[in-house]
Amino acid sequence: MRDVFTGIVEETGVVDSIQPLEKAMRLTLTMRKCGPGLKVGDSLAVNGCCLTVAKLTTKGRKKTAQFDLLHETWTKTNLQYTRAGSLVNLERSLEAGGRLGGHFVTGHIDGIGKILKWEKVGEDHQLEIGAATEVMRYIVLKGSVAVDGISLTVASVEKDSFGIWIIPHTHKVTALNERAVGDAVNLEADILGKYVERFTER
Repeated sequence: MRDVFTGIVEETGVVDSIQPLEKAMRLTLTMRKCGPGLKVGDSLAVNGCCLTVAKLTTKGRKKTAQFDLLHETWTKTNLQYTRAGSLVNLERSLEAGGRLGGHFVTGHIDGIGKILKWEKVGEDHQLEIGAATEVMRYIVLKGSVAVDGISLTVASVEKDSFGIWIIPHTHKVTALNERAVGDAVNLEADILGKYVERFTER
């Protein structure tokens, strides 16, 4: 079974360092909740992007993980904008028989979106995110979308953008609390829409 995720962020990790290699970028980050049981070779969603753990070290209650990102992954995700100290959303892959709290997320980013509008409405937050045509074709009203690995419901759809609402809990426990208008976010459209498109092409 291929690794899948649910879009329910387990914790925010902290980027320790980013090191250029000959053919890759080495991302090192620290985590707490996702550390137990994690092994070298396991998959971890970092801002919604499925990465393979290359090295693990333990520091007290914390674990430090290293990931080697190929050029394709680095340039087509918002991980390229992270710096030492940046928060990133983390989620371990779904275990067989595990509870699916959000929706099926593959960890393969469809594109980078841009936060166009951010308004606080009462205790909630209303965001408008601009996205390319290849992402928008799969965005449907009341459908699911993963934004930086967070499973969210689409509240509105325009030609080149869509709207979402963020509840206080999600804002508090994810890296969205560091985001602002103009920032880049990783987007993954619901895989069900891609399957429907594929079947109707036959």
